Order: sequence, then structure tokens, then C-alpha cells
Amino acid sequence: MVYIPSPAVAVVGRHNSGKTTLVERLIAELVARGLDVGSVKHHSHAGFDIDYPGKDSYRHRAAGAREAVIAAPGQMACIKSIEGELECADIVRGMPGHDIVVVEGYRKSGLPTIEIMRAANESDARAASVFAEGARCGWPLGADFTQLARERVVVERGAYRAALGAGSLDTSACELAASGASDDVLGAPGEGDDRSLPSGIDCVDIVGKLPTASTVAVVTDIDEARRAAVSYGVPAFDPDDVRALADFLEQRFARPRVTVVIQAGGESRRMGRSKATVAFAGRPLICRLVERLAPAADELIITTNEPENLEFLKDRYPEHGIRLVPDARTVRGALPGLYTALLAASNPYVAVVACDMVFASASLVVAESLAMNESGADAVVPSNKHGFEPFHALYRRAGCLSAVQAALDRGEKRAQAFFSEVNVCEFPQERVLEAEPMGGCFINANTPEELRSIEESFLGK
Repeated sequence: MVYIPSPAVAVVGRHNSGKTTLVERLIAELVARGLDVGSVKHHSHAGFDIDYPGKDSYRHRAAGAREAVIAAPGQMACIKSIEGELECADIVRGMPGHDIVVVEGYRKSGLPTIEIMRAANESDARAASVFAEGARCGWPLGADFTQLARERVVVERGAYRAALGAGSLDTSACELAASGASDDVLGAPGEGDDRSLPSGIDCVDIVGKLPTASTVAVVTDIDEARRAAVSYGVPAFDPDDVRALADFLEQRFARPRVTVVIQAGGESRRMGRSKATVAFAGRPLICRLVERLAPAADELIITTNEPENLEFLKDRYPEHGIRLVPDARTVRGALPGLYTALLAASNPYVAVVACDMVFASASLVVAESLAMNESGADAVVPSNKHGFEPFHALYRRAGCLSAVQAALDRGEKRAQAFFSEVNVCEFPQERVLEAEPMGGCFINANTPEELRSIEESFLGK
């Protein structure tokens, strides 16, 4: 099985924030849109019930999650004994192939997080007040709000008492004094720092439980939390507006629909036949490419000038619905081939891979698609010291098709001839290796000797 990492996002809050209800509804909405959803539920205690009506794991699966992982110290479902407590990243890595994984809990997961704050929850209300104070004070998202507040209170306490002693209270310099705070509110020096936070809040239970730099959205019915989120440039959603939140997740985090195009071309002069049909490890090379890349393909296309020789693929892999597409232009070359791929694709993202790339990687295709989501680029192209590798790259159909056509009309044939006209995101070697640790994605065979050498290495001869 080809390993394809699943993108994930966490929904976090405090006890009784309504996380499970929101996650349950969110899963149902995403599944209704045709997405394959996995879920993770984190318990801070051991000895939880699994798949029992009313329990969180049961609710996740009843909502439509295809895979539900329930995790707590010393135990996870479905069921595996573990040492200590699993890291969320380890769990998500063990759930490949989903369009998105929605995680409940795991505040320190390192994932993009959705913060939930409900007015009916006392802890949420306290967190919202500190969050709002941080926004008013201009504290950076991710800073220790409670510590900054303590430091500010110490300074304000000094300013307040100094102003009283001088007989001139500077209300602009001290918010607490301006609000009518007295020594009873401020407390004795060195005492009551937490009580001097907004509205005299005791913040012990929310330390480390506030929005951070990884917060990508806030779900709240608390007006001051909504305003704070907006001031930080973080979108805010009402707890009942699940559709809008699902729209946000689908657009920003879900794996986008990808057409994978394997360029088989026609007869290779150096090979003496089509590279697609040359033997590799006892079967046609094209079979290896189909099997390696199909897990990343919502649509699988093979461009070829000899479709009659590749018709057998439809019978061998009926589950993939392979389309055999002839070249759209009579002129051969890298750029005309790319034009055919973009023209034939039905999905917005198009991965184009040469059929002689023996170690082509579905994981790299997925990583490129996520990079395109993040960057908004028209093309995500691997690069190394030798330059670009345009034939294990990803292209945005809407942004590239017209530019490729214009380059062809100018008489260009090189694949990179249109790069200056679109937004290209370079995908460096270190990111390639993160996606495909085994490497070798761009090794191709141009001659029988090269193919034989690769085959011998692959078979361990």
C-alpha cells in the first residue's frame, strides 16, 4: 500500500465546550459532500468506553467517519496497547488515505487548530475575556497572555499608586485606574496578580488553553471573542453555522481533487518501442506507474499515441476508470504533452508524470497539492541543483492552460517555457524527501541499459 499522509485539523476547547457535538455535525456535513473523513478523539484519562451508544467514538462513526481513533494515556482504539500516550502526529500518520482527518482535542498536536468558545461554558467565557484583552492590548497570538497580563498589572499597580501619591491620577496610563479600580481590586503588591486580569478573572484553569499562533479559526457565540478573532485576522464562525465552517475546511485543508496524468507518448527511438510497454520486473512498466500513482488520483489519464497497445489497462484496472487520451497537437515535445494533459483533465489540479519515472510517488503528488493549496500558486514544481523537474509536478488547470497554449502559439516546445507567465512555487529537495523519504522520484530510464540498471537495483541483483 502506498503511504499518503492525510491533512488534519483539530477542534479544541475546554471541558463541556461542545466539541463532540460540533465534530459530529462537521463530520456528517463533510461526508455528505463526498469527502472521506477520519477522526481522532483524545481522552486525558484511561479506561474509556469504545463504540458504545452515546460515547464519543460511537458518535464520530455514526456521523460517518470512515475511521475513528480514540486515544488516551496507555490505550487507543481500535484497540492497541501502547507505551505512554501517543502523539497526535503519530496517530494521523497511521491514518493515510483520507481527504481530511478531524481531530477532537490534542491542543498541543502541532496541527492547525479550531478554537471553540461557548458563552454557556464558564471556562470558555473566561478564556474569551482573556483572549479579548490580549487583542485590545495588541499581544501577539501565541504569546503567554496570562503572564503578559500579570506583568502589565504590576506596572499599572505601580503607576496607579504613584499617581495617587502625586495627586494626579493619569487614567490614560492605567486602564485599571481608569475603570475605577481601587486597592481592594488591585490587591497588595505581589498578591492577586491573576485576580487583576480582565473582570478579576482567576485564569489558573485556562493557562495554556488560549488561541495560539496555530489557531486558524474560532467557533464562538461570544461577541468579544468574535471581535478579538477578527482583530487577529482569524475567521470566526457561529457554533450553529456548520456549513460555513465545513466550507472553510474544504477550501483550506481538505485534499483537493487531483487528475493524475501519466505521459506515455509513443514509440521511443532509443528503447525501440513505447516506454510504457517495455518490461520491468516481469510486466509492462506502465503497470508499475498506474499502481504507484492511482492512490493519489481522483481521475487517472494516460496520454498516448498508441491507445490500442494500452487498452489492456482498462481490463486490468477497472476500478480506476483509466482514460486513454491521444495528443491534442500533432507536434511532439514536452510542452505539447503538457498541453494535452491540462486540456484532458477534469479536476482543478493536474499532476503530470512521465511514464519512465520508475519511482514516481503518490505521496509527493499529495504533498504538492497541499503546497498549492497553501501557496495559491499556479504550479508546484520540484527543484534541485539541476533546476526544475516539470514532469513530476502539479499544475493548476485554470492558471496554466491558457499560458501553455500561448507559449505553444509562439512556437515553444520546452515544458518550462511558460513558467515566467504563471505563479510557480518551487518545491525544494528537502520537501520532496519529507513527502517521499526513499527519494528517487525523478529517476527515469531513457535507454534499455538505464532501465536494466534500475531494474537490477530494484530487484537487488
